[in-house]
Amino acid sequence: KKVLKNVSFVFLLLKMCFILGQEPVTQKRIVIDVGHGGKDSGAIGLNGIKENDVVLGIAKEICILNKMIFKGRYDIYLTRYDDRFIPLSDRSRLAKSLNACMFVSLHCNASTNNSRGMEVYTLNSFSEDSEPNIKKSIALGTEILGEAKLHLKIEDRGMKFANFQVLRETIGHCPAILVELGFLTNSDESAYFLETSNVKATALAILLGMDNYLKIQL
Repeated sequence: KKVLKNVSFVFLLLKMCFILGQEPVTQKRIVIDVGHGGKDSGAIGLNGIKENDVVLGIAKEICILNKMIFKGRYDIYLTRYDDRFIPLSDRSRLAKSLNACMFVSLHCNASTNNSRGMEVYTLNSFSEDSEPNIKKSIALGTEILGEAKLHLKIEDRGMKFANFQVLRETIGHCPAILVELGFLTNSDESAYFLETSNVKATALAILLGMDNYLKIQL
């Protein structure tokens, strides 16, 4: 049986020795959409862990790591900073009003079987306005999946396509992806997100993926 292993947060930080030696990247504005919240808890794991809590913890860690490791290289905004419900249209509207360079929506998955792993979605509907950002979204999602597979040893379920509202309403403005971090209905992955070190490691993998993508775009 393939079991998700705890990851040493310190080991992941070693990669920073190389990254911090590079030329600084011009500050970009990023919107992290923290899925669910308030009256909408999202998926509930076998151990009672809630999706809205998991994604909020990871989003906050991304902000902390950006300041701690990258010295605030990126201007990161969250769609929510506590347990409250934010309408989907307001999440997309925030990215547009802030002129964000990317929109990353964080979620956790659920299934009726023992599914596991991380997958990333972008919009499934191509148009003249959306096509350039869909291609960029695929590149962004691929970078995040690569960092997660390399450092978290989580199964890579690949890039997928869907007509999610937050993607549909944002893709015309900037690259937009929805990250399903793992399955809370899987006993290994639900237990994984209970560990603070794993929350930090997941946040760092996402931050590194975003950083890789933005360097490619320069």
